[in-house]
Amino acid sequence: MTAETTNLQYWMQWQVFLCAEWILLALFLASLMILKFDVSNKVRRQGEDPTQQADASWYADESWKPCLREIHPAILLLYRVVAFCLMVTVLVADITLEGSDMFYFYTQWTFTLLTIYFGLGSLFSMYGCRISLNKSGSDNAGCLKVDDESGSSVCLANGRSQNATATNKNTERHVHEKARRWGYILQIVFQTSAGAVVLTDCVYWLIIFPFLTEEDYNLNFLMVTMHSINVVLLFIDTWLNRMRFLWCHIAYFILWTCIYVIFQWILHACTSSGWPYPFLDLSSQWAPLWYLFVGLMHIPCYAVFALMIKARHFFLSRWFPQSYECYK
Repeated sequence: MTAETTNLQYWMQWQVFLCAEWILLALFLASLMILKFDVSNKVRRQGEDPTQQADASWYADESWKPCLREIHPAILLLYRVVAFCLMVTVLVADITLEGSDMFYFYTQWTFTLLTIYFGLGSLFSMYGCRISLNKSGSDNAGCLKVDDESGSSVCLANGRSQNATATNKNTERHVHEKARRWGYILQIVFQTSAGAVVLTDCVYWLIIFPFLTEEDYNLNFLMVTMHSINVVLLFIDTWLNRMRFLWCHIAYFILWTCIYVIFQWILHACTSSGWPYPFLDLSSQWAPLWYLFVGLMHIPCYAVFALMIKARHFFLSRWFPQSYECYK
């Protein structure tokens, strides 16, 4: 039977203080990594020419360009829009059946975050398609068709062709500049979602599903869909896009989980309700070990997608050496 969480004695147990130390340590390390690798680098690069920053951690075109040159950005746009609509449909169906209580679970938090990623990614892909269309238009702006039957054309050596060349250079400069604020936000959401999706599915299929009875968790089609479609859609997007995966951004993944745990603690301190996951219950003497185990799982879960990025580079660079384009 679950202990009364609104009772002060519940929060005065020794395991609560030990688990709180784990959470505070994780928050401290994550904040330290963000200050060192993100904030300090941003301050160091202020005032530099954005088009000359070869060591930038994120470029503007990474958000919308596919990793293969032959794949048009519209293909990535179409996929992201379809994925976004599919995830919104599943999310709305879940809310309709379960109500707002579904957001007590880490699964729904992660699923919502991934939906936001595909929504933002779709907007970036729309922006990238517009840039591609402008570039294609400028490439043809200085050419004049002279033979309707053969389809041959010549480029004019006048001011219009020079203007087209200038426009093309401006487009190239714009594409390869360092990403702005929303570009970094998309990168952080992508990498946080990647780690959280793997953690969610691993906890569900390796811990919850094998050991808990149907009385604890009702297995249905929607539940299976939410714990499988997320990683499949993100896997396909990862092999289509050209985004990098930075190890230092595991800090945002850790922060995401810590925020969820703190939210659960505050919720249970104010209201008497069952824990969404049994291993979150602080009344058990095994709670510190469970918290430590799940916390350490963040490293291999994040490493799964880091290895996937390396696998994408390894295979695609060998299968399509003339077409593969990704920043290292």
